[in-house]
Amino acid sequence: MLSGAVYTNAQSVPEVTLITNVNVFDGVNEKLIKNANVVITDNLITAISTEPQAVAGGKVIDGGGRTLIPGLSDAHWHMTMAEVPQAVILTGDVYEIAARAVPAAERTLMRGFTTVRDIGGNSFSIKKLIDADVIPGPRMLVAGPPISQTGGHYDYRLPHEIPAETNFDYWGKTGFFVLADGEAEVQRRAREVFRMGASQIKIAAGGGVASLFDQIDVRQYSLKEMQAFVDVAESYNSYVSAHVFTDEAVQMAVEAGIKSIEHGMLLSEKTLRMMKNKGVWLSTQPLVDDEDRMVFPTESSTKKWLEATAGTEKLYPLAKKLGVKIAFGTDALMDPAMAAKQGKMLAKLERWFTPYEVLKMATSDNAELMEMAGPRHPYQEGPLGKIVVGAYADLILVDGNPLEDLSLVADPENNFDLIMKDGKVYKNTLN
Repeated sequence: MLSGAVYTNAQSVPEVTLITNVNVFDGVNEKLIKNANVVITDNLITAISTEPQAVAGGKVIDGGGRTLIPGLSDAHWHMTMAEVPQAVILTGDVYEIAARAVPAAERTLMRGFTTVRDIGGNSFSIKKLIDADVIPGPRMLVAGPPISQTGGHYDYRLPHEIPAETNFDYWGKTGFFVLADGEAEVQRRAREVFRMGASQIKIAAGGGVASLFDQIDVRQYSLKEMQAFVDVAESYNSYVSAHVFTDEAVQMAVEAGIKSIEHGMLLSEKTLRMMKNKGVWLSTQPLVDDEDRMVFPTESSTKKWLEATAGTEKLYPLAKKLGVKIAFGTDALMDPAMAAKQGKMLAKLERWFTPYEVLKMATSDNAELMEMAGPRHPYQEGPLGKIVVGAYADLILVDGNPLEDLSLVADPENNFDLIMKDGKVYKNTLN
């Protein structure tokens, strides 16, 4: 009894960390809080002050005048597919894919991305292991398998597999993609994905780039089918995100009540105004035809890629001018080298935005998007993407000021001296 009592008391003592002498970017305001001290108690921020702070028995980290920013977030990530080659995804077994995702999760965190919205794939177990502190990795708001119509963006069946029952295709059984047609089946599949633990669901409302058998201009799903998805999501107090590029498909998605448009590189001013008026998010990516271009195995995908990236250069300035809510994501797929450039992709946004706008987008703005998951949001103790009292202690200490030099985020290995998630230090080059 005595030993048990001692153990209980020891466990109840909070763990306190004091970070001193830092300039704080709080994720919201452009003006830094100069010469600040930040107190973390267990996993939450409990004090931010320009006055000296004391923590008896706690850990002290001297920030040395560096810049403290919220942990970064990626609103369009695929943990189980970001670093896995396409050949492995198409032919490998689910255990190999999961095994490759474990080190990928740690690498994501060590780039300073403490939260990701995993917007397609079978990532539930990876999230579970991260949250249980079995493996290191970012917080994850998982969409589970994205849902597609037959012949849609996520219909990856090979020619010899057709015709086939959609209930029994390989992708459905492994939980990476799901096919559903008609209002009844759409609702059943959406409910199954929420049953698996999804924070939100994702559908294909139009064609895509990497897919082998559909075209980017094709609208997918009818209005009633989209509304059926939305009805299920709203019954779970969450929302639907949609992979889509074109005006017709996005206008229908917005009319149906879909709240997050993934990609959207080919949108006109009319469609963007419609999104603005309905409060719909544009979750797009800085994909351009440069030295970091994606490489595809087929000529058709390469052609679609060039069409989409040409739209990127027009999309960002127009969406910014109209005041559309914009989220940052990378959509790294099937390429370890591209995944490693997550921070570089963020820095590329300086083509269209100020460093402040970029950092706000990748912190508090992304967090606002993720809050649409409501009670399905798995992290309810405090806000993400901000350095405020009561927020989660997801923090990065940058050697320099990224509000003046955004390129610092492109090289986290050399410029991020401290990475903390949930009050736990994962990297510290200072002491």
